[in-house]
Amino acid sequence: MDPIRHLRSELERGISRAWEGLTEGWREVLTRSGGALTHFVCAAKEKRGDAAQEDFPRWGLLASESWETAQSVIVRLEMPGMNKEDIDVSIHRGSLWIRGEKRSGGDHQGRLYHLMERAYGRFERSIPLPDNIDAAKAEVSYQNGVVTVIVSKTEESPPTCLPLK
Repeated sequence: MDPIRHLRSELERGISRAWEGLTEGWREVLTRSGGALTHFVCAAKEKRGDAAQEDFPRWGLLASESWETAQSVIVRLEMPGMNKEDIDVSIHRGSLWIRGEKRSGGDHQGRLYHLMERAYGRFERSIPLPDNIDAAKAEVSYQNGVVTVIVSKTEESPPTCLPLK
């Protein structure tokens, strides 16, 4: 075989293997990050929970965002499919606590699920708040599956960015 053709063939095989590795890596990243915003934990793997809901994914982390302005701190959490009555929001010891339970509803006997990405069961999330907030003036709303909490500051202070050292 001609040395140039041999080199070309080896180069093409190397590029093909590298491309396969790259695409497999991206598939792995997409698979692992598919639930990056709302993580679920399988109840059976936790070795707890009642047998009736053992196969349902359980909440692990609620997708959220938090920011502050000169006057307040705002926190928003996604809770799709929740009933307002099943959500409890409180401020305790400098943290915002969100607790609740999402019920699956209906009888699941005889069902063979092909896909289950919705989480059910109890959840709890704690988000630290700055020291200069007035918990008594907190406002909570729930709309379109999103809980929004607005907590006023005790004194107006613009948010500051700290330099990295």
